[in-house]
Amino acid sequence: MKLTKQLLLASSLLLNSALLMAEEIVVHRSSSCSCCGKWVEHLKQNHFSIKDIVTDDVQAIKDQYGVKAALSSCHTAIINSYVVEGHVPAADIAKLLKTKPAVVGISVPGMPIGTPGMEMGGKKDVYDVVSFDKQGKAQVFSHYGN
Repeated sequence: MKLTKQLLLASSLLLNSALLMAEEIVVHRSSSCSCCGKWVEHLKQNHFSIKDIVTDDVQAIKDQYGVKAALSSCHTAIINSYVVEGHVPAADIAKLLKTKPAVVGISVPGMPIGTPGMEMGGKKDVYDVVSFDKQGKAQVFSHYGN
């Protein structure tokens, strides 16, 4: 019985990894921001296929996809027609792709300490991953911390 559960879990993890690898995430980031590169590495470690676009005008991408200032962070990514703004954990991107909600995308506004790419030892801010619609209306998608 225990072996069956382990095999099912392993199969599920492999299937999820295969699905993520099939989905390319296009990351738009500035060359001067080291935390963006660390976030890209986080995605690679979680089996995402990355197209990394270094640009001097990330704001143009945010404007193109309707990312309002209140939702903004330092990089913007697109996957399967969804916007992923900022230091969103890979698990939340996987959840987004699996649940397919009727939203523009998800965001971690600002640059909270302890998010993927913003690690600073054991220090961690409490933060939310929010989903948002075309009007910029946001609601909590996932919560991290207390």
